[in-house]
Amino acid sequence: MVSLRSPHAAPEVLDRLAALAVARGLMVFGRIEFSRDAASVGLELPPMAQLIFGHPRGGTPVLRAAPLTGLQLPLRALAWTDTDGQAWLSYPDPDALRRQHQLPDAVTAGLHVVHELCRAAVGFTRTIATGDSATGGPTVTLGAPR
Repeated sequence: MVSLRSPHAAPEVLDRLAALAVARGLMVFGRIEFSRDAASVGLELPPMAQLIFGHPRGGTPVLRAAPLTGLQLPLRALAWTDTDGQAWLSYPDPDALRRQHQLPDAVTAGLHVVHELCRAAVGFTRTIATGDSATGGPTVTLGAPR
């Protein structure tokens, strides 16, 4: 799992991701508003929503090679807020899917666009990407954030 700290609120970062995906020619298949759905039954949940997106050009080779990946595709990203009020954008790493289903790199190559799109959605820059924490911008956290 890849989690990116976001300087934008969870709903805004997901809006940014959706716009970037569409601009890149991907399809947005759905958006699940977990917080809104919780509120509809009288429960509280910090801002949290999932975007489901992708393109048949990237997903079809994967599905053809390993049909059970259909339980993990299309691509998805979760914008959520932790108990400290920090927004995050998390998504499954396509390399984990490749390893799990023992697929060649070439088959999952089309899924790696998720890294670029999610990093752009949180405003990730080259300086920050190389580990310059002095900028105070978003950081990449591999594994589950605290």
